Amino acid sequence: MADPAGDVNAFAVELERWRDVRGHSRAALAKAMGYDRSYVSKVLSGAERPSEAFAVHAETALRAGGALRAAFREYEARRPARPRPQAAPAVADPPAGTGGIVVDHDDAILRYDEGVYRLTQRRRLVNEGGEPISRYLIRISVDRYPGDPERSNQLYSENPLTWDEIELRAWHGRGRSTAMTWTPHHDRDAFKEVWLLFEGEQGHFPLYPGEACWIEYEYTVRDEHWGNWFQRAVRLPTRTLSVCLDFPADLAASVWGLHTSMTSQAMPFATAIKRDDDGDRHVFSWSCEDPPLHARYRLEWGFRSDTAATGPAPTAVMASLGIVQDSDPALREPARRFALPSEAEDAHRVVAELKAAAERVARAHTFGKGMGIAAPQIGVNRAAAIVRTPDGEVITLFNPRIIETAGEIDEQYEGCLSFFDVRGQVPRAHTIQVEHTSADGRTKITAFDKGVARLVAHEVDHLHGTLYTDRMREGVSPIPVEQYRGTGSRWKY
Repeated sequence: MADPAGDVNAFAVELERWRDVRGHSRAALAKAMGYDRSYVSKVLSGAERPSEAFAVHAETALRAGGALRAAFREYEARRPARPRPQAAPAVADPPAGTGGIVVDHDDAILRYDEGVYRLTQRRRLVNEGGEPISRYLIRISVDRYPGDPERSNQLYSENPLTWDEIELRAWHGRGRSTAMTWTPHHDRDAFKEVWLLFEGEQGHFPLYPGEACWIEYEYTVRDEHWGNWFQRAVRLPTRTLSVCLDFPADLAASVWGLHTSMTSQAMPFATAIKRDDDGDRHVFSWSCEDPPLHARYRLEWGFRSDTAATGPAPTAVMASLGIVQDSDPALREPARRFALPSEAEDAHRVVAELKAAAERVARAHTFGKGMGIAAPQIGVNRAAAIVRTPDGEVITLFNPRIIETAGEIDEQYEGCLSFFDVRGQVPRAHTIQVEHTSADGRTKITAFDKGVARLVAHEVDHLHGTLYTDRMREGVSPIPVEQYRGTGSRWKY
C-alpha cells in the first residue's frame, strides 16, 4: 500500500541519494542491509512504509553519518496520525511449490564443537492447500560481523561459504527414514538457497493436500564464517517455534534473545531462555507458540573464552622475546642511516640480531603471510630491516625508502610485533619501488609485488617512525586479535 504522507517521501529520497553516493545497486543495498530486494525496492519507490529498524539498518549499511535517521524522523513527523498499516515482509513471499504449507513445528538444534557449528533443523509440515507439494525452499545465510557489512562482505568475497564446507544432507519422515535430494536455487558468497525435493532413491513422495510429514536437514559451518548469533525468520504460518543451543561447558556461554518485526524495534524475548547442564555441555532452549508471520527471533551469545585470558597476551609474549612495544617513543624516531661500506660490519651485526629475533618470534607464532622485523623493534636505532616471505626467502634492507608505488591499492589486515594484540586493515599499493643500499655501498632499486610489497612497506615505515595504524583509513580501528580469523593463512590477491 502506498503511503499517503505528503507529496515527498523524505526518507525514500534520502535513501536513494545515499544509495547513489555509495554506488550500490538495489540488490547490493538489500544484501548489505539483510533485507529482501523487492522490499527495499518498494521502500525506495515510496510504495511501502519503512520501519525504524529498516532505517537503522540502512544507516549502518550506507554509513550516512546520521542522515538517514534524521530523514526517517522527518518522514514520521509528516505522517498523519492513524493506525499503522500492516508492514510488508522483509523476506520474499513463499515461492511457487510451497503454497499452502503450514509449519506445525519448527525445531532447530545448533551444536558447537572445536570451531564448527552443526545445525540440525526439523520441521513438521502440513499441506493445507489444494495442490501436492513437491519441493520446499530452505535458506542458509551467515554473517560473521553483523552490524559491519563492509567487513563481512570483504570476508566472504575473499573466503566464501562453500557447498563442501556445508555438507548439506536432508531426510523425509521420522527418524531420517528417507533421504531427500536437493538442488541449489541461489549460490552466493554468504547465502545459499536450496530446494529440498520430495524425492530420493526410493522415488517421489509428494506431500498431498491434508497430509503432514517431518523433514529434517543438517549442515555445518566453521566459526570463521558463523558469527555469535542464530536467527529464525518466520516465513510461513507457524504454530510452534523452538531452538536449542548446545555449547561446551568450558566456554561458559551466556545467551540472550531479541525479537524483531517490520513494525517494531528489537525487544527481549517474551519468555525466558532456559539453561540445562548436561555433563560437559550447556544446553540453552527456548520456544514460543504462534509466532507472527515475518517476525524474526535472534539468539546471541558470548563465550567467556572470548574475553578471559587463557595465557599471556600476545603483546606480553612479544615483549618477553625482546620486541620493543609501542609505548616506547623510540618507535617514533627515524632510524639512523648506515654509511656503507664503511659501516658494513655494524650493518651485518644488526642483521644477525634481527635474524635471531625473527627465529625467537617464529617459534612462538605461526606466520602464514610472512613476517618482518626492523632494527628499532629490537632497540637498535639503525636503518636495517629483514623480511621473511611466506616462501622462506629472507630479504635484507639497509637505508630503504619507497620511491614509487604502482598498481591497485587494496586493504588487508596487518599485525605488528610491537602491538600484537590487534590487527588492522591497511591500504597499500600492489607494487612498490624501494631504493636501498647494499653492504658494499651500492645504491639499488628493487621492485616488490603484492604480499611481499606489503611486508616490505610495513618495515620501511618502521625505519621512518611510522606505524601501520598511521596508514589506516579515518574512522577505521584495529580489531582484537581474537576476532581476527586470518592467522596462518596467506595473503589473498
